[in-house]
Amino acid sequence: MSNDDKAAVDQLHAVYGRLKEEIGQVIVGQQAVIEQVLMAVFCRGHALLVGVPGLAKTMLVSTLAQALDLSFRRIQFTPDLMPADITGTDVLEVDPETGRRGFRFVQGPVFANMLLADEINRTPPKTQAALLEAMQERHVTVGERTMELPAPFFVLATQNPIEQEGTYPLPEAQLDRFLFNIVVDYPDETEEREIIRRVTSPSSAKVSPLMPVGDHVIDFAAALARATRPKEKGAPDFVKELVAWGAGPRAGIGLISAAKAHAVLRGRFHATTRDVAEVAVPVLRHRVLTTFNAEAAGITSDEIIQRLLTKLAPKEDLKV
Repeated sequence: MSNDDKAAVDQLHAVYGRLKEEIGQVIVGQQAVIEQVLMAVFCRGHALLVGVPGLAKTMLVSTLAQALDLSFRRIQFTPDLMPADITGTDVLEVDPETGRRGFRFVQGPVFANMLLADEINRTPPKTQAALLEAMQERHVTVGERTMELPAPFFVLATQNPIEQEGTYPLPEAQLDRFLFNIVVDYPDETEEREIIRRVTSPSSAKVSPLMPVGDHVIDFAAALARATRPKEKGAPDFVKELVAWGAGPRAGIGLISAAKAHAVLRGRFHATTRDVAEVAVPVLRHRVLTTFNAEAAGITSDEIIQRLLTKLAPKEDLKV
């Protein structure tokens, strides 16, 4: 190895360390995910991030783009999204001075260094194919024109594994364009408490920023959210039987933010575990997806949340 090669490796290692430090100021944990995403970027490849909602996938990509000082765009894929919504389209314009008409190409969101393709499996194959060309060829074709994309160009796509109805699974040819298929899992217990504490802290919370929240209240919110996950160690047996997918870390954040608002509306300056218990049902009901067994027995997510509160909440908080 030459001295230049060694210097390049040392420089890349130093940059990697700084990037992890910068990203770590925003993203809690997920070290393996961060490392794999950075490896994909260093290899000038694309990555597919698979995980349930609320695991900071979007935030990770936007934070990485900021740290690298790259232009960043996000596309929310939907069933009615058309190829032109990604690549761009010609727009007919009239010159106000001469009255002459002409077409001007308006670039789509694909013209960015880092593109987040959110829920890529929600859009039809025709639109997926438009992105496929961009990923492989680093250019887009509109009509008879071929336009180069900015360099560097990375696609980081997300996919929600929960819902399969109304989705369009990616064909093998498109899956093969991704260097990595990265599974984004739930954070561990310590990380989840830190996420809730950080997001609802005075520096970032928009609801009652001066309101203190005790550690035991954050612990309760985190424990309640984690208890909804059937694969979580220590999850109650009825959750394992009745819940298909539980709430993500965003639920814990929502519990604390809503608990603060609940306390303020009652003239108090601090949120308690009882405030968390009061707001638990509306915060969690749409984040707890029941199994077929639960639906057959007529058991709703509200009932499951109430059972969890009975099991986890301090007894004084249940006297509502």
